[in-house]
Amino acid sequence: MASLPPLREVIAAHGLRASKALGQNFLLDEQLLDRIAAVPGSLAGERVFEVGPGPGGLTRALLRAGAQVTAVERDARCLPALAELSAAFPGKLHVIEDDALRVDPVAACGGPAHIVANLPYNVGTALLVGWLESDAWPPWWKSATLMFQAEVAERIVAKPGTDAYGRLAVLAQWRCDVRIAMKVHRSAFTPPPKVMSAIVHLVPAAAPEGVDVRVLGRITAAAFGQRRKMLRQSPKGVPGAIDALASLGIDESRRAETLSVADYVGLARLLDGRAG
Repeated sequence: MASLPPLREVIAAHGLRASKALGQNFLLDEQLLDRIAAVPGSLAGERVFEVGPGPGGLTRALLRAGAQVTAVERDARCLPALAELSAAFPGKLHVIEDDALRVDPVAACGGPAHIVANLPYNVGTALLVGWLESDAWPPWWKSATLMFQAEVAERIVAKPGTDAYGRLAVLAQWRCDVRIAMKVHRSAFTPPPKVMSAIVHLVPAAAPEGVDVRVLGRITAAAFGQRRKMLRQSPKGVPGAIDALASLGIDESRRAETLSVADYVGLARLLDGRAG
């Protein structure tokens, strides 16, 4: 690492500016980056899948931690800087120029991996939902350590009865243990975003049996799509939903945000069983 210049010099040398269109904000504090890389635990000899490495700040920290990193970057401007980093860690960094929404991470990584990423704000939620809605469970990823806007992070870990609780919380918590690992001040980024950020850590847990993720997706989308309405109204578009509420003893005058993750899992299991 002694041969690598500071990140600010790398950005200046390659004329890199964070692209608003790509949702980029660069982290340059190497101590902070090392802390983020430490969240999943020891990465020595572990595969890591990184999305949106940019000039390679977090990538450096992951490589320092001993990881074998596969990084997906769609911004061609960043590739020369990442090539320099790859040369400094021979055989440890594989960079794919593509959109992460199109990449097969299992094929890219060659096996189970940890996801660690300062996710671009404009695709972060879509990527997470895709990883959570996998038919195969346990999934290909061992853990996910992800940077989000603080508001989105709060939605992922939210509890029933709170304003932040919604479909994203149910999707994350029905299959994973989730927590906010740390908060990151906007001043840590270049350029500083308008909002605060937070690191969310997700670890796959045993999936509830007899639940189809597509059915869970439909019932949560219907319920939270009209969260101001009582449950006797909001899930009408899902056949059998009202009868399922009655079967589980859930008062249909309640609203979506008052049901627990277990309630939604129970509804999805019952609806899936009746459909079958």
